[in-house]
Amino acid sequence: MHQRLSSQRGISFIGLLILGIVLALLAIVGARVLPTATEFMAIQKAVKKAAADGDTVPAVRAAFDRTAAVDYISSISGKDLEITKQGDKVVVEFAYDKEIPLAGPAYLLLKYRGSSASGYN
Repeated sequence: MHQRLSSQRGISFIGLLILGIVLALLAIVGARVLPTATEFMAIQKAVKKAAADGDTVPAVRAAFDRTAAVDYISSISGKDLEITKQGDKVVVEFAYDKEIPLAGPAYLLLKYRGSSASGYN
């Protein structure tokens, strides 16, 4: 019988090690980004509630600050909101940046923007 030499297919140990390192780094970055995304969703909800509850600029800011205190929102406050009227509807917009330290001088910059009218801008 004649046996043919065939090459093996698959991933080598070094390849597996590199893949594991890349996946671990992605998991670490994801674990740092997830709380900021959760906070953004809480801010979006608080902005919509404040726009529905308040009819004046001070009332909207106060409504947002009350909700922010309960939901542990620390990235922005009522004074950071841009409040306008479109027709008879109060529209609240916000924007803020979040820096996440990665390693040494490397940072990940996330820019969050939203509105009570349309969500993410």
